[in-house]
Parts: sequence; structure tokens; C-alpha cells
Amino acid sequence: MPEREAILLPDQVQHLITTLAQQVYHDMVRSEGEWVIVGIRSGGAVVARLLRAELARLQGRSWPIGFLDITFYRDDLDTVGPNPVVEATDLSMDIDDKKIILIDDVLYTGRTIRAALNALFDFGRPESVDLVVLVDRGGHRQLPIQPHYAGLTIDTSRWERIKLVERGEEGVAVVRYRHSNPVVRA
Repeated sequence: MPEREAILLPDQVQHLITTLAQQVYHDMVRSEGEWVIVGIRSGGAVVARLLRAELARLQGRSWPIGFLDITFYRDDLDTVGPNPVVEATDLSMDIDDKKIILIDDVLYTGRTIRAALNALFDFGRPESVDLVVLVDRGGHRQLPIQPHYAGLTIDTSRWERIKLVERGEEGVAVVRYRHSNPVVRA
């Protein structure tokens, strides 16, 4: 069994969301164009909803939001198992020439973001894509991908896993799993 440790409690996650929303809002105000929020399923979708709510509070308006399932865009689909969980992609809005705020919960190797970019461009050609992550695991990148905004950057080993965990009414927490027997997962 992996050892489990909460590294961000729900109130700390909400504080990071508020800080990220203020940073994104600052850049949105200075830039012309139409913005669309896109969350990567599943953890990025949760963060996208929270960020959108905070942006609405700051700006007094609601932003279009969509969700991407990247399961079939992954380059490691054979390691996911025989029955991968596929969730709905919902990009009902036009993304051509829009400024996309692409959101994920944890950035590790960069491969999830590569898959998300491939999926996103199958739906249109955005003007730009800004990457927002709640947690950046730092020096494990396998691809040249960096976030525009990161709530928290932490150093981890390859034998750890960082995961967003919903705690019902309490909110969302971030948990670190340490494996006693090294298991490497993206």
C-alpha cells in the first residue's frame, strides 16, 4: 500500500485557485480577444470549474468552459489497462481564433499536455494556449512544456504520485502518494 500524505488541504487549494485567478485575470484584462477555459479530464476539469468560478467572481461575468478527454491521444495507452475510463469531451463552443486557458491539476512529464494539445487542435485552431496547473512537479519533464501559471511547484521523486482528491462538501485536496516499492507512473 502506498503511503498517503495531504500536501494541500481544501482551504489551501482554494487559496491557490484565488491566486491563479488573479494572475490570469490580470493578463486577460491586458489582452484583447475572446477567452475560453478548457479543463483536462478529470483533475483538470475540477480545477477549471473552480478557476472559472473565481474568475466570474473577480470579473462579474462568466467565461465559456469546455472539457477534454485525452485518453485516446495518450502515447502510453497500452499501460493504462485493457479498459481505460473514457469521459466525455465537451467543446461545444468554437475555439478557432480564441485564447485558450488550458487547465490541468498536476504537471509531471508534459505528456498529458502534449496529448491535450493534440486533442484541442482536432477541434480547431486557437489563437493561443496558456497552460494553468495547480501543481507543477518540477524537474521531471520529458517534453519542452512549461506552465504559464502554476499554483505550487514542488520537487518529487519518480516514485511519488501527486493527485487531486475531492472530499465531498469539504472541497478539493492534493495528496502525495509514496510507494514503498518503486512504481513509475505519469
